Amino acid sequence: MTTTTAPATPAVAGDERTLSPAEYETWAAEVRRLAEERGAVVLAHNYQVPEIQDVAHFTGDSLYLSRVAAQTDAREIVFCGVHFMAETAKILSPDKTVLLPDHEAGCSLADSITAEQLREWKAEHPGAVVVSYVNTTAAVKAETDICCTSSNAADVIRSIPEDREVLFCPDQFLGAHVKRVTGRENVHVWAGECHVHAGISPSDVRAQVAAHPDAEILVHPECGCTTSVLDLVSHGDLPAERTRVLSTGGMVEQAATTRAPQVLVATEVGILHQLRALNSGTQFIPMNDRAACRYMKMITPAKLLRTLRTGEGAVDVDAGTAARARRAVEAMIAIGEPGRGGE
Repeated sequence: MTTTTAPATPAVAGDERTLSPAEYETWAAEVRRLAEERGAVVLAHNYQVPEIQDVAHFTGDSLYLSRVAAQTDAREIVFCGVHFMAETAKILSPDKTVLLPDHEAGCSLADSITAEQLREWKAEHPGAVVVSYVNTTAAVKAETDICCTSSNAADVIRSIPEDREVLFCPDQFLGAHVKRVTGRENVHVWAGECHVHAGISPSDVRAQVAAHPDAEILVHPECGCTTSVLDLVSHGDLPAERTRVLSTGGMVEQAATTRAPQVLVATEVGILHQLRALNSGTQFIPMNDRAACRYMKMITPAKLLRTLRTGEGAVDVDAGTAARARRAVEAMIAIGEPGRGGE
């Protein structure tokens, strides 16, 4: 189908659409028909375009979706996200077919460390425990002792004996946050970042807080502004009771229950669509309305439809790599269920 008709309603940050309401209904009906015909479950990450989020059987963060994939009876998993997410689903569901509508949908954070670089880092710190964020490739997970999510990273670090060195990768902002909340000095942090989250700056925070002084504030720990936000809280310049550092899953849970008239949200703008759907009584405002991941937006309605029609886009992980990576994920889960508050 073509998607040339402009949407009937003007776009706001996080709710940009490429299909008109009539086009969406036609497209969504075909997606659901094909998914049922193929025995497929459609999974959508929180940062996907609105149409993809709305048509998916499940929407959430990457680890939640991978665990859904592991538990589903569906023959096929169509993962609308980025490549490392589809890999994680395959690691946890080795006997299922995992389809990714665009294999070029990568991740700047996952790409900020390679397995070879991690092996070299480990050689410099023999005996250190490697903790890797789930936002990493299968090859990096295979070199990892314990994976973590942004919601349980501190618990993972606390589970490691205090006299053991820790190598934390790849996100420097999450690593700095974990060091701050655990007080651990022997945590070495890799200098990686998500280009979208890193682009949400302290100046964005100052400008938006000045414009919305009574707003609740939700900040993702990958953001470049997290340290600045917490410094402002510690100095009394931001109200501690209205400022929260949360994973994407944590933001969804908070949005569903908040009664604040306005909430400033520091993460990728795609999540705003879901937050607004959960709570129409609150105005959700992006801390930076340009914080959009081009890789996430590569999964378009047309590409999802093509994948369901053709069955193309299978993601495979070498069996040995998958087995080693699975141990790192299972080690994390043994420490405590990450729940929906994953990355």
